[in-house]
Amino acid sequence: MSIADVKKGMEHKMQKSLEVLRSDLTKIRTGRAHTGLLDHIQIDYYGTQVPISDVGNVTVLDPRTLGVQVWDKTMIAKVEKAIRNSDLGLNPMVLGDLLRLPMPSLTEERRRDLTKVVSHECETARVAMRNLRRDANAALKDLLKKKECSEDEEHKAQDDVQKLTDKYVTEVDKQFAQKETELMAV
Repeated sequence: MSIADVKKGMEHKMQKSLEVLRSDLTKIRTGRAHTGLLDHIQIDYYGTQVPISDVGNVTVLDPRTLGVQVWDKTMIAKVEKAIRNSDLGLNPMVLGDLLRLPMPSLTEERRRDLTKVVSHECETARVAMRNLRRDANAALKDLLKKKECSEDEEHKAQDDVQKLTDKYVTEVDKQFAQKETELMAV
């Protein structure tokens, strides 16, 4: 293992952590309809749990309404039940083979609660970034102990690791600010 391998591995893991954060933030409802809102809902499809996108087409009908066009008409009741029982608080309306999902408007109190959830998710991502920094620095110290790099190279690599960490933490802060603005917009 080399210094470049340590930095490359750390950056890759930080990028993954950032992608997970973005994915988690898209699941936090803002009152606007988007198809990613239903991604985590699983449907019992003849004894197998499958994502909702495997049994129907999820579309945005208007800014405050989602539509689920179910391909197998016998699955409409199961899809409706799965959406109703999810943690999203949606109340689907069945219109033939189409489920309409109106997004209820958010109260001020609920917006504040969601902001706290977003803050917690972002703090978790920041902790993950700091843990990755710690692991990378430990790996650099091991390289120094094994005499695979000089002290100067190790110090420069630690500076690079810190700069990389700062870059990704700043990106997490941007994600938080963006989501907070989105949540608080009426």
